[in-house]
Amino acid sequence: MGATLDGDGGRRHGRAALLGALSTAALVGASALTLAAGHEKLFAIAWVAFLGMALAGWLGTRASGGNTGALVWGYGLASGAMVTSAAVFLLPQAMGQHLTYGGFGVALGLLAGFGAHTLGHRLAHMDLPLDRTMAELTAHAVAAGAIIGIVYGNMPELGPVLGLAIVSHKGPAGYAAVTRYARRGGDWRAILLPAAGVGVAAAASSVLALPASAPVRGVVFGFATGVFLHVAMDFLPECEIGSEVHESLSREGDAHAMLDRMRTHAVASTLLGGLVVFLAWLVVA
Repeated sequence: MGATLDGDGGRRHGRAALLGALSTAALVGASALTLAAGHEKLFAIAWVAFLGMALAGWLGTRASGGNTGALVWGYGLASGAMVTSAAVFLLPQAMGQHLTYGGFGVALGLLAGFGAHTLGHRLAHMDLPLDRTMAELTAHAVAAGAIIGIVYGNMPELGPVLGLAIVSHKGPAGYAAVTRYARRGGDWRAILLPAAGVGVAAAASSVLALPASAPVRGVVFGFATGVFLHVAMDFLPECEIGSEVHESLSREGDAHAMLDRMRTHAVASTLLGGLVVFLAWLVVA
C-alpha cells in the first residue's frame, strides 16, 4: 500500500479533487453549448474521453500491483487506432488544402509535440498546486481538445471515428497515471480535471473559423495531423529495460521472463487497433 501524503502533498491532492469536481461541472456547461451549436459529434467525443479516462482512473485505484498486460493492450490499441486515423482522416485533408504547406504543418506538429513533451518534464522541478502528472495530463488534454474542436468546428462533415480514435488513449493514460498516483496516497478524483479538459477545450475552440486561405488551412490541418501522430507514437507500448512496462513487470514478478511476451502483445495490439479503425471506416462508408 502506498504511503499516505500529508502536509503540502495532502493539500495538493485535495485541491486536485476539488478542481476535478469543478471541471466536471464546466464540462456539463460546455456540453450544453456544444449541443446548442449543433456539434453532436464533439459532444459524443468529449463524453467518451471523459468517461473513459474517469472509469480507467477509478479502476487504477483498485489495481493491486498493476496489470501490465492490460496496460500494454490499452496503449497498443489506442496508439494503433490513432496512427491509422491521423493518416487516413487528417493527412489527406491537410494535403488536400495545400500540398507544401500541409507538409510543413505536419512537420511543425511533430516537432511541436516533441518539444512540448520534452519541456513538459520540467514541471517535475516546479512547485505546482497539483500533482505533476495530473498537470501534464491536463495540459495535454486541453491541447488535444482545442485541436479536435478546431478540426470538427471547421469540418463538421468528418465522421466521429477520427475523434473517438484520437481520444482512445485517454483510458490507458488515466489508468497508468492513477495507478502511480494512488501509490503515493493520491485521490483518484484528480483525474477528472484532465478528463474534462478535452471537452471544455473542444467546445471553446470549435467557434474559431479558419480563413479560406488554402495555405493557412493546410498548415492548421497538417499541424493537427503531426501532433496526433506524435501522441500516437508516444503511446506505443515500449517493452525495453527501464520502460514503464518493465518497471510494472518488476513489481509483478520476473520482468525479464515476461518482456518477450509483452513485446508480442504490443505488436498484436497496435495492429489490432489499426484494424479496428479500418473496419469502422468500412461500416460507416
